[in-house]
Amino acid sequence: MNLLSIIIPARDEEACIASTVQGLHSELKLHSISHEILVINDGSTDSTWEILESEKGKIPELHPIQNLGRLGFGRAISLGLENFRGDACIIMMADQSDDPKDAVQYWQEINRPGIDCVFGSRFDKGGAVIDYPPVKFFLNRAANLFIRLLFRHGYNDTTNAFKAYRREVIEGIRPILSPHFNITVELPLKAIVRGFRYTTIPITWRNRTTGVAKLKIKEMGSRYLFICLYVWVEKYFSRGDYMKSKR
Repeated sequence: MNLLSIIIPARDEEACIASTVQGLHSELKLHSISHEILVINDGSTDSTWEILESEKGKIPELHPIQNLGRLGFGRAISLGLENFRGDACIIMMADQSDDPKDAVQYWQEINRPGIDCVFGSRFDKGGAVIDYPPVKFFLNRAANLFIRLLFRHGYNDTTNAFKAYRREVIEGIRPILSPHFNITVELPLKAIVRGFRYTTIPITWRNRTTGVAKLKIKEMGSRYLFICLYVWVEKYFSRGDYMKSKR
């Protein structure tokens, strides 16, 4: 593979978006990874878009995109997935919670023969979470345990957005339904259920130090459950019609 695409949804991230893009670009350039960075501005009301336009003049690999349709974290990612040019893509957060060094490792892993996806885990040996709010930590572990039991797989960090997919995986898991944060579970679960091969690596997550978290747990519970059950029905009742080997 020759080109890596990074997809970053962003809403009201004026305090950190420049640092996020600069740090990511520097790390990828340091390792001679050809890349593009797609930042999807998801209805920001601050100066996020103006900062991206300014950074674009300094970083040719940066391609800001305005979400001019309905807003939503999942819709922003879907817009990025419709526009990326790379052989593989990595979804990252705009708030510097994801480590660019892990993105480099993702690229190295997904270039291995037979690997379709690379999933990071903050909870495997070698992984780390820094300043994780206790309530969110508890809910995260409970949600991931539920998903592991429901789908009978051994992966323990399905809800984390930070993952890498080959282009053929993205094409193979369409249509993508989730308009909100539930896209973070739809993409990996569909990839697993449809027979794409994945590996996991330990990663580091840091809580944001600027801005406000966009995930509203009270709003997302039923949406996460809906998409999990939707993919579960496919797994057990579709008779394998959507499997990689049958398309």
